[in-house]
Amino acid sequence: MLTERGHKLSVLAVDPSSCTSGGSLLGDKTRMTELSRDMNAYIRPSPTRGTLGGVTRTTNEAILLCEGGGYDIILIETVGVGQSEFAVADMVDMFVLLLPPAGGDELQGIKRGIIEMADLVAITKSDGDLIVPARRIQAEYVSALKLLRRRSGVWRPKVIRISARSGEGITDVWDKMKEFQDVMLASGELIAKRQRQQKVWMWNLIQENVLEHFRTHPTVREQIPLLEERVLSGSLSPGLAADLLLKAFKSRD
Repeated sequence: MLTERGHKLSVLAVDPSSCTSGGSLLGDKTRMTELSRDMNAYIRPSPTRGTLGGVTRTTNEAILLCEGGGYDIILIETVGVGQSEFAVADMVDMFVLLLPPAGGDELQGIKRGIIEMADLVAITKSDGDLIVPARRIQAEYVSALKLLRRRSGVWRPKVIRISARSGEGITDVWDKMKEFQDVMLASGELIAKRQRQQKVWMWNLIQENVLEHFRTHPTVREQIPLLEERVLSGSLSPGLAADLLLKAFKSRD
């Protein structure tokens, strides 16, 4: 739909990596057969490799590359599990949360942090026998969002129903995205949001690099196996082990 309207679309799909092997199936592209053949679309599946937040360490860089390549719409699909999966909110203009109906006690299972990040909530699979549950969930989320703190002073999160099978609500998603962009740009909030995201990105890079330097420090690297064994055996507390490693990191060879 978007490429037919003259847009260049990039999809950065993030797959979870195995905690044991570190591998990832990277099957997102196989689910987008038509889009993968579109000359105006680019699909890039990437593994998380243990990174929290539902995105990879290079997602920010990938966004910049896609923008430089002329892609005016960039969609980031996160792994979508766990309460820590909203780090992507610090990378994107708009956060869209997809939720299926008939998932049990939906409101009881709400991850408040993720809901508060959402600029748009889309109830999926709103067709067939799931239409009634989808309508009920839509009403429940509309009510729930009214009770949560709003991140924007000019935009109230919307809740819509969509169906990939019937096509219901698909164009509504794009219409809401355009409305969000217009409102946020006019108010100046979008520019301010992007500036805050740049600062977050800077500190994320600092944390990653400091941790990398810490792990590769010769003295620290030498002591890690022994201290880990002592923590596992119970002869040393995790806190004291951390203190010893930090002291080793601060020492000069």
